[in-house]
Amino acid sequence: MEKADIKRVIIAQKETTGNVSFVERDRRIQERTLGSDRFIRIIAGVRRCGKSTLMEQIKGASGEKNYAINFDDNRLTGFSSDDFEKLYESFHELYDPEKTWYFDEIQNIEGWEKFIRRLHNQRHKVFITGSNARMLSADLGTHLTGRYIQSELFPFSFTEFLRFRKITIKNDTLLSPAKTTILKKAYWEYVVTGGFPEYLFSRNPDYLNTLYENIIYKDVVARYNIKNIRTLIEMTHFLISNISKETSYNALKNIFGLSNAITVKEYIGYLEDCYLLFSVSKFDYSLKKQLVNPKKIYCVDHGLANSISFRFSENAGRQLENIIFLHLRRKTAGIYYHKNKYECDFLVVNKLKVIQAIQVCHTIADPETRDRELKGLLEAMDNYKLDKGFIITDDEEETIEKNGFMIYIVPAWKFLLDEDDLRE
Repeated sequence: MEKADIKRVIIAQKETTGNVSFVERDRRIQERTLGSDRFIRIIAGVRRCGKSTLMEQIKGASGEKNYAINFDDNRLTGFSSDDFEKLYESFHELYDPEKTWYFDEIQNIEGWEKFIRRLHNQRHKVFITGSNARMLSADLGTHLTGRYIQSELFPFSFTEFLRFRKITIKNDTLLSPAKTTILKKAYWEYVVTGGFPEYLFSRNPDYLNTLYENIIYKDVVARYNIKNIRTLIEMTHFLISNISKETSYNALKNIFGLSNAITVKEYIGYLEDCYLLFSVSKFDYSLKKQLVNPKKIYCVDHGLANSISFRFSENAGRQLENIIFLHLRRKTAGIYYHKNKYECDFLVVNKLKVIQAIQVCHTIADPETRDRELKGLLEAMDNYKLDKGFIITDDEEETIEKNGFMIYIVPAWKFLLDEDDLRE
């Protein structure tokens, strides 16, 4: 690209940023993305989950904010790694010298990591966003090992959604009946809408469908040069329509008439790379068994899943399970399911040690359902030596002591209130 063209993009982008309306994100992501140390800060996540807005918040807290560029811009289609020197010169010719740089969607430019390493070696502070896990990790691991801290950003959590709705609660007092009613109402709104920030602001009915198409075509089809687009789309729709159900690569291969399961594995890998879907393995101390056992699939946002699949929105239990998965996934990638004689929806694992068992059910009012959910949870608690476990429902609450185990039945709206992030 010509330097003059790069300058025009820099100036044009700056005119469209600043004074951004934003919702304060959860404390964990703020603590990992801010800091006075020299580590490069990486913010990764699905398209349109708020990475650029978070970058604007970071810029707003800094005295230096001019050296910023977003590579998810068709005016930069011709930009290559050879143009980084022109970019460097353009910023210095347009603005006074600064030591802080901001790059959005930098994985679009092959070879970007060498320029970032150069900035880091020159003791510059660098912030980066990206929407492809594999590309970021491969590039970072090759050239920037030990130099960066990476965080994952998701669509709004329930506590972030409450901030968006300007609903505040204290974490040191019992909830009043009036506040409980407000929170329950907000929870059911969250169930329907999901947490993509721009959709919550606009409520444009076409927004989520357009976003979904952009993820499929820009982040998967174009990036990985997919030839069999129809099969990719049909498989993605099938997976979103069957969230939380066990599936295997071979089963999907047969459903879609593919010649081998490797293609299925690749497609799901691509969908995970762009943070649209997540696969959860059956827990086993043998990694080999984990790899061959059936997976469960979850979507990055239940509101997006609602807009894509009517079958998903009609099943309250699977919808709730996806919401709880996302709540856990924001904190850790160590999430599995348990299945032996009975099944438990989620195990939270840290360093090969199971530290939490969680069952999710729309309602346990039916005696048969209650018995099934308790058996699955108790089996998992016994297997992994846990003294307490949780059953998350839409609106039931109870504490049970059974065979020496403590079981807490908690309504989802209360379980999703992250005490670390509650602010008045």
